[in-house]
Amino acid sequence: MLQGVLFDMDGVLVDSESFICEAAVKMFEEKGLKVKKEDFIPFVGTGENRYIGGVAEKYNFPINIEHVKARTYEIYEVIVKNKIKALPGAKDFIERCRQKSLKLALVTSADEVKMLINLKEIGIPTSKFDVLINGLDVEQKKPFPDIYLKAAGELELKPEHCLVVEDAVSGVKAAKAAGMRCLALLTSFNEKDLKGSDWIVQNLKSAPEEAINW
Repeated sequence: MLQGVLFDMDGVLVDSESFICEAAVKMFEEKGLKVKKEDFIPFVGTGENRYIGGVAEKYNFPINIEHVKARTYEIYEVIVKNKIKALPGAKDFIERCRQKSLKLALVTSADEVKMLINLKEIGIPTSKFDVLINGLDVEQKKPFPDIYLKAAGELELKPEHCLVVEDAVSGVKAAKAAGMRCLALLTSFNEKDLKGSDWIVQNLKSAPEEAINW
C-alpha cells in the first residue's frame, strides 16, 4: 500500500538542467577551460560533484570541487532569477498526494543551496514536504539507492510503500534498487531509457491515478 511519495527535483518539479549546464560552462570558462554542453549529459542526475567533476576529468583538468561548485551556484542563482517555473502538473500533483494523506519527501542529488534556490524560484515552499534530502546527505549518489533509502527511513516508511517520481536514468535505477515503485517523466530522457519504471508519462499533469492509488 502506498504511503509516501519521494520527488526528485530537476526534471520533475522544475527544468533547470540547461541553466546549471550554462552556469558550469561559464565557470569553466572563468578557469580557462572551454567545455561543451554535451560533455555534461552522462552526468545528469548524479549530483553536482559528479556533474562538474566528471567533465573536469574528461579534460584532465584539475579542480577544487568545493570551490568550483560554489562558484557555479553563484552564477546559477543569477541566471535563473525569474526564469524558471514549476513544470506542468507539479504543484497539483503535490496537492493530490497531500489530499490522500501521503507523506512527501523531496530527494535531490543536488546540493542544498541549489535545492533552496529552485524551490524559491518556482514557488513551492519547503513546508510542502515532510522531509528534505539533498546530495550532501549521502556518500553514494544515484544510481545507488542510498538517497531514497535515507528518505524512506526519515519518513519512517518501508521502501515497498514508497513511490519515486524521477526523470533520469540514474534516478530510476536508484529507485528500483531501493525496492520502490517508480513513476518516470519524459522531461530529460526517452521512453526506451526509462524502461525500468512502473509508469512512464510526459509530465506530472498526465500522471495516472493508479500511480498514487495502490
